[in-house]
Amino acid sequence: MTLRNAILAIAIPALATAQTNRTVTEWNSYGATNWSQKYAALEQINAANFKNLKVAWTWNSPDLDLVAADTIKRDPPLSPYGLKATPLVIKGVMYMSTGLNQIAAIDAATGVTKWVYNPKAYEEGMQADIMGWLSRGVAYWTDGKDEERLFMGTLDGYIIAVNAKTGKPVTSFADHGRADLNTPIPRATRGTLHLPAGERHYISVDSPPVVVRDTVIVGSSMSDRTPTKEWAPGYVQAFDVHTGKLKWVFHTVPQDGEFGADTWKEHANRYSGNVNVWSMMSGDDELGHVYLPLTTPNSDYWGGARKGDGLFAESLVAVDVETGKRIWHFQAVHHGIWDYDFPAAPTVLDITVAGKKIKAIAQVSKQGFTYVFDRATGKPVWPIVEKPVRHSDVPGEETSLTQPFPTKPPAFERQGVTPDDVLDFTPELHTQGLAILKNYRYGPLFTPQSLYERGGTRGTIQLPGTVGGANWSGSGADPDSGWLYVPSRTSPTMMVLTPGKPEFANLGYVRNGSFGPDSVHPEHPEPPVGPGGLPLLKPPYTRMTAYNLNTGEIAWQVPTGMGSDAIRNNPLLKGLTLPALGGQGGQGGPLITKSVLVYGLTVGRSAGQLVAYDKKTGATLGEVALPAQPLGTPMTWMQGNKQYVALTLLNGQLIALALPD
Repeated sequence: MTLRNAILAIAIPALATAQTNRTVTEWNSYGATNWSQKYAALEQINAANFKNLKVAWTWNSPDLDLVAADTIKRDPPLSPYGLKATPLVIKGVMYMSTGLNQIAAIDAATGVTKWVYNPKAYEEGMQADIMGWLSRGVAYWTDGKDEERLFMGTLDGYIIAVNAKTGKPVTSFADHGRADLNTPIPRATRGTLHLPAGERHYISVDSPPVVVRDTVIVGSSMSDRTPTKEWAPGYVQAFDVHTGKLKWVFHTVPQDGEFGADTWKEHANRYSGNVNVWSMMSGDDELGHVYLPLTTPNSDYWGGARKGDGLFAESLVAVDVETGKRIWHFQAVHHGIWDYDFPAAPTVLDITVAGKKIKAIAQVSKQGFTYVFDRATGKPVWPIVEKPVRHSDVPGEETSLTQPFPTKPPAFERQGVTPDDVLDFTPELHTQGLAILKNYRYGPLFTPQSLYERGGTRGTIQLPGTVGGANWSGSGADPDSGWLYVPSRTSPTMMVLTPGKPEFANLGYVRNGSFGPDSVHPEHPEPPVGPGGLPLLKPPYTRMTAYNLNTGEIAWQVPTGMGSDAIRNNPLLKGLTLPALGGQGGQGGPLITKSVLVYGLTVGRSAGQLVAYDKKTGATLGEVALPAQPLGTPMTWMQGNKQYVALTLLNGQLIALALPD
């Protein structure tokens, strides 16, 4: 046994314990641990006292001052409101990233800033311009002795290492504290603002890396609505946590001769791009796996230039953290044209199915499915079957004749549209809604895109839409019960394709309005609107679903929020007794503790609410008002003898709540 292997043999059990320890009082990764459960075994804040929570301290993002002092005219202008990060708390210090990629250390008891590091990643301008100025957090690593580091992927395409104690770059990591993510990527460009739109191949990062063993792994965020068939692929890169040396690159679009290359017909793998991890990743230190939730290739909506199933697009891939080799994979969408990225880190947990203990991993999806596998082998816990789906009639398109459907667990969201899905507050509104529905193509999940027809079909109603279903907020889990919790939204997207204009694109077809004013048809709304401005489809519009993954069944499902005032006060609904409509679910994910399930809701334009739910029934246990809309996922930790809950808000603030002394 080599010295390195001997060290790993000692360290791995300790790491595995840290991932599953149900008495951990800190929050050391985006999802609490590499298992992405968003769970803390704390119970000082419980069902009886949750409603008594008060703001303990408020922290203002340094982006607010940076933007106020910035005198440079930028396009787009800087914004301080991309504060989507989930903070980490280690040894009484909170670590936070801002939307403009500043990193801060904060006293977790008082909210006082200890240091701020600004790598000025915004100076090259916004790279992944679909997402805006944002960051979802940093990753933490320690050698267990004196060395503590923070890692962040930046808007301008680097991974940087910062000393967690001082806020200074770790000069021994890569090139004086940063490694260039553009280097291994074909067709990647830097300084993109100075290039024509068709030549801007973005490499940017807006989600935290993950550190598995002594390897830091980072994905990338790239522009989805690409105007050309040639684009940069979103390879996943791994670096030695000590030196910053590049350890491996996983080719998410396989190169010639590699596994999966033959799934790209006519050598489309040589020029196609995206297939990236823009969201978070999970890892298992004991197995030495990192789990990659991958996205759609370019273009998201027309695949005529990239025929074939196209691995590893819209796949979950388990990769050996030491070598970068694929261990197993599952493709959820063959030849995707619906923008059904895997949008969140899969949740790792252990379950017991029919008396058998299983090391499981559960991946939620935009399309409303939860796929559950043995995380060591990739074998589905319950069968996943291929079913025939409707074939596209768009010229040049060759969609797959089948798509995979899990037999268990049931979908957590409505999938596809039928007349029964149309709003039915009253018989009259239902009749009016059906008349509107006739203007569109609709059908079951995976109904393909359609062309605009004057006097005919205005486009295809896609449900779930391009934002899901589930999105980056992902799922959380209770390791004691084996239950999984998934927030989601019923948000249809109207899809219509129009011919690509040569001056903007070399694609045969683009999504309506994507490239060039001539492709826009203003007479059809997006999404389709029902009578009187009401949603065309019936509620609920957001929900929380609890799965018992030991049985593969839905334990409960409740709407999140009573519904917006715009809907409830609509004159067409006057005099009606309305149930909870949902539609107020926040952007962040769930927080699970030993006592409760916590989730943030939006309330109007400028306020929010933190809600505690009963983990076994979904009943609301308590509510706490927030001074602005919630933006990030709430987290919790113990500081001395006090439990805190913190989350970011849309106004550029981070707040911490605790029980009164």
